[in-house]
Amino acid sequence: TTLCALAFHDVFRAGASLYGVSDPVALGRATHKFESDYLDWLIGDPQRDVERYRARTPQLHADQIRAPVIFFQGELDAVVVPQQTRDMVRALEDNGVTVEAHYYPDERHGFRKAANQAHALEHEWLFYRKVMEL
Repeated sequence: TTLCALAFHDVFRAGASLYGVSDPVALGRATHKFESDYLDWLIGDPQRDVERYRARTPQLHADQIRAPVIFFQGELDAVVVPQQTRDMVRALEDNGVTVEAHYYPDERHGFRKAANQAHALEHEWLFYRKVMEL
């Protein structure tokens, strides 16, 4: 949601993506079986609704994002694989966007460890403070 909001609207000064989807087609290919049909329900059939998927893929519209973005990603995430975050970070950096990324080697999709939750909250707050001072 954050990445789509930043790609398709010019109303935010910054955004935070916590294990967010940047490429729903890649998500459908890489995620575990439990989540695999979720996108069909949410967006549509990837074969029949190709244009809808393209229109809702932040990775394909990264050039439209100008606001700084901070990312938080678990390295063990089997739902939104870490490569999605790495690809989005690279695309934004290539476009000159201010990007910060934090990867947690012991987390999956959704952070469970109190220390990681605290770290993410603190760094998101610090990121917004820095952005608002610009």
